[in-house]
Amino acid sequence: MVILTARDEKRGSESVEMLHESGLPDVQFHRLDVSDPSSAARLAEFIREKFGRLDILINNAGVIGATAEIDTTAPIEEVLVGKSTMERLQWLLQRSTESYEEAEECLKINYFGTKYVTEALLPILLSSSDGRLINVSSNLGLLRHFSGEDLKQELSDVDNLTVERLDEMSELFLKDYKNGQLKSHGWPADSHYLAYKVSKALINGYTRIMSKKYPGLRINSVHPGYCKTDINFDTGIYTAEDGASCIVAVALLPEGGPTGVFFFRTEEAPFV
Repeated sequence: MVILTARDEKRGSESVEMLHESGLPDVQFHRLDVSDPSSAARLAEFIREKFGRLDILINNAGVIGATAEIDTTAPIEEVLVGKSTMERLQWLLQRSTESYEEAEECLKINYFGTKYVTEALLPILLSSSDGRLINVSSNLGLLRHFSGEDLKQELSDVDNLTVERLDEMSELFLKDYKNGQLKSHGWPADSHYLAYKVSKALINGYTRIMSKKYPGLRINSVHPGYCKTDINFDTGIYTAEDGASCIVAVALLPEGGPTGVFFFRTEEAPFV
């Protein structure tokens, strides 16, 4: 049984109906606002009462932390046909703007949302004989995007890194964003998707911390590729189905597989 969640109850229910109609009956919907710990707690109670345990948790909710002004008179795919991933991303960047409020929302949903849901569901995930936790990440969260060596080293030092420190980093980033001090303090500062990059770097750090703390679970980050979804205004190279297949492939790796790893689609890759 798969529990599909969404903040928008109408869209979530419609998605489940589509899956049922396509021949996948073992899917249920439960509303979840990842930015609200009480909503995550209600989901955990629902799963506990109905199923008793959770075998796989996939944290996939996220926002880009930017707004794009796109001319929709022509289909996006017609405009972007023949363009590479980098060319598509550059096309989107030229039409995007970011604000402090969007950066704040991005950290709240992407990083803290992942943490809230994981914390709520962890007890029932630990009830599984082979629990797996997948955090959907991005290659934009790799440490190469940070401009300062100190932050790179701190996020790489898994033996000393803590969840509390990740929380502090989120607050420091927003403070520096507001004060225009991103580059001088070592954050990503190349003018695009700054909060998104930091949120995914924090998620990767969270993956590594949790994998050390809970060796009985398999906990990994996955970059599914640049997929056509709402988050990038359907400008991606891969289909959503293709991206989902990568995430599921990592979630279903044989027992005894890797943990604390970053996967670029289905291949192990460095966090840097």
